[in-house]
Amino acid sequence: MNTETDSNSDEQATIVEIDGRQIILIGTAHISQESVDTVIRAIDEHQPDTVCVELDEQRYQSLINQKGWESLNIRDVIKKGQMPFLLTNLALSSYQKKMGLQTGVKPGAELAAAAKTAEERGMQVELVDRNIRTTLLRTWRKAGFWNKMKVLAALLGSLFEKQELDEAQLAKLRSGDTLSQMLEEMGKLLPSVKTILVDERDTYMAYHIRNSPGDRIVAVVGAAHLPGIVKKLDTEISAEAIKEISTIPEKSSLSRAIPWLIPGIVVALFIAGFFFGDHQKLANAAIAWVLANGLLSALGALIAFGHPLTIVSAFIAAPITSLNPTIGAGFVTAFVQAFVAAPTVRDMEQVGDDLTTLKGWWRNRLARVMLVFFFSSLGSAAGTFIALGWLKNLL
Repeated sequence: MNTETDSNSDEQATIVEIDGRQIILIGTAHISQESVDTVIRAIDEHQPDTVCVELDEQRYQSLINQKGWESLNIRDVIKKGQMPFLLTNLALSSYQKKMGLQTGVKPGAELAAAAKTAEERGMQVELVDRNIRTTLLRTWRKAGFWNKMKVLAALLGSLFEKQELDEAQLAKLRSGDTLSQMLEEMGKLLPSVKTILVDERDTYMAYHIRNSPGDRIVAVVGAAHLPGIVKKLDTEISAEAIKEISTIPEKSSLSRAIPWLIPGIVVALFIAGFFFGDHQKLANAAIAWVLANGLLSALGALIAFGHPLTIVSAFIAAPITSLNPTIGAGFVTAFVQAFVAAPTVRDMEQVGDDLTTLKGWWRNRLARVMLVFFFSSLGSAAGTFIALGWLKNLL
């Protein structure tokens, strides 16, 4: 494999020669106007047979279909248990969009520009990134408990963090050395997360770029992925390896057992109290369980500015769902909120913009459904652990 740098354009391109085929890799910042211009210029300059973009089908559709949110059926999302995925996805995209507002460029604009330009010129378009849901679930299920807490803290922190970036700072970020240093720090802090978010996707994209049709290929990828992809283009990657990193891991035995363990302990304590304890203490324990779960879950719904009926449903549902691992309080409250205060067309259209501010999360009805889900679930979980402490003393 031969590698060289093309400095004819304002932004350097890495050119890789493999078996007589030419692959031109363009590393971009996902929120930079300069990257949009560079991508279009590179496609016109190199006239490739195929243009590869760092997108999966879902992200591609969200970029080209600006009204995609209007067709979202939030109740179906809740029924299918996809609220955690949707909430995480929106938190990530809102953080990126907040940065994009500093330069007036929508996140992923250069990827959309690459696909559109290629289609207009009659070139083949290949979506070479791994499905985002697979990436997020692999990250979550392979991370340990404390790493999961760090990921959640980082996501929550991103909602409150203000990023002030201009084009000069973005130009620095596009430097491979700066991004590599940042990823190295991430690797030290969360090695399993860095492996899945970056390294596995480098492997996945390198495989699909190398196997794309044509003798000349332009690949548009985030600058953070550029060094890894260049390195892995020189190695033989098997289809079996790609299949392995495209698979969502099964939940561990411990992860499957924990949701049943806590209800089992609670039921066992009540049974023991019925046969061997003081019945008055047993009654007090039952009241403590209802109040701890119900009040804290209702408080969570209140913090999310849930509808009064949603708050009532949180109080009623939490003590019951805490003993039923198949459904959580958040799914009940989110469904009630979506029913009594259904998101409007305006909410669907403006959700992307609203989520760039903390106030917007509470103002937008679609986002509020997700906040209801999150805070009522958090309240119910806290109530369960508090009530467990009381149960030991009361029985």
